[in-house]
Amino acid sequence: MRLSSKQFSLLTIVILTLLWILLFFFDATSYRNTATTNNAVSSKYSTVETTEDIKQIESLIAYLKEKGFEVGKLLEDPRFELYDGIADRFRKSAERKSHSLASYKRVLGFDAKAREIRNFIDEHSKQLNKASKKYGISKYVISAIIGIESDFGQNIGSYNPFNAYVSMYAENYRRDFAKAQLRELMEFVERKNIDVFELKSSYAGAMAFAQFIPYSLNKWFVGKDIFDMNNNIMSVANYLAYFKKRTNNIETAVLRYNPSSLYTKAVLDLADTAKQHYGTH
Repeated sequence: MRLSSKQFSLLTIVILTLLWILLFFFDATSYRNTATTNNAVSSKYSTVETTEDIKQIESLIAYLKEKGFEVGKLLEDPRFELYDGIADRFRKSAERKSHSLASYKRVLGFDAKAREIRNFIDEHSKQLNKASKKYGISKYVISAIIGIESDFGQNIGSYNPFNAYVSMYAENYRRDFAKAQLRELMEFVERKNIDVFELKSSYAGAMAFAQFIPYSLNKWFVGKDIFDMNNNIMSVANYLAYFKKRTNNIETAVLRYNPSSLYTKAVLDLADTAKQHYGTH
């Protein structure tokens, strides 16, 4: 059947209208899917203000999803927040501010720790001796690590590790490290059946009395409860033993705990101070 020019024009209009409706529906659906992710990102933290920031977080969500972890709901949780300027906290760390061992020790409160370490060793002597015997690491070094890392368990940090690592990623500070630690963190909380927002950490995402980052928790932590001091003592010894075996040197093992020569010297000096006390008492 041949169409008249009027009928052909009408048919063309109908087809174009249908195509426009289909394209509009597709764009709207795509927009809604994107908006769902964007809203989970942009509406929940005030520091993300640009499209580029949102795209970066979307890429992080996609990466974790590929690894089997859905974090969209975590971004919508009211406990989620971005720590503004988190990169500056790293740049202003004691290791970077201190230019001498003496000034670094003052920042750490070394003299107070030299007194407190005795009480810690007395209180946990049984577990310290057990860890030392099992892993071949001095109980004084174990105690010194815990003393410097968390004031012998008194200071575990006021940050949340999930928030800390997402903040690092959003600020493009050590992004690959932050992404890797988020994957390790999600693996850890899933295995332990822990609410990630119940965890406390340093601004660097280090947790518990031993101040382990998620990778270290998964690899070297001994025991189930990360806030049990006996477990932390064993875990510090386990960590140091691992690196001491590979380097044949306790100084290098401590350096792996924190890649700062000032830190290593402070730890070993604190351990020596305690050892001298017990050697004369």
